[in-house]
Amino acid sequence: MIASLRGALLESGPEGVVIEAGGVGYAVTTTVAAQRSLPPLGATAFLLIHTHATQDGPLQLFGFADAAERTLFQLLHSVSGIGPRLALNILSGTPTPELVDALDRGDVARLMAIPGVGKKTAERLIVELRDKVGRMRAVRPLEEPRGPTAAESEAVSALVNLGYRRADAERAVKGAAAAGAADLEDLIRHALRKVVR
Repeated sequence: MIASLRGALLESGPEGVVIEAGGVGYAVTTTVAAQRSLPPLGATAFLLIHTHATQDGPLQLFGFADAAERTLFQLLHSVSGIGPRLALNILSGTPTPELVDALDRGDVARLMAIPGVGKKTAERLIVELRDKVGRMRAVRPLEEPRGPTAAESEAVSALVNLGYRRADAERAVKGAAAAGAADLEDLIRHALRKVVR
């Protein structure tokens, strides 16, 4: 089972993203929040993953911005009649804290405002998840790893354009940032001391 992915962001669109890790491009269907958390194309992206496998269909990967979002997806998907696509649609239709609050309060009207959720589905979600969402209050988003800053991404691109390998450039820029370099010029100057052609 794939639990997370870190690699170069190759494609990004309404249906999801493609992340290259270890020379393999993984197609990942993402939530709106996960899409917003991603860096520019070509930069290193990180997503938490839920692997969905069925007997007849292909393996599907669903990507999330943080642990709370993934946990809520798994809870939604555990409800009878809620497939992974509808669970993802529900998550994309409202921010995680609002959704947890609506489930906790039994707010049928709020849930029905999400596209694809009718009255019966909203009531079923509340009945099956109301007692379980309490654990969501204890879930904390992952602190590590943070995505690269815009300056870090630009520094990596500059080094790649100078002929350095992307992996070496990313490692050197990360080391420069850890040493305290923050702006683009400092990052490139420090990274050039560390990078190996």
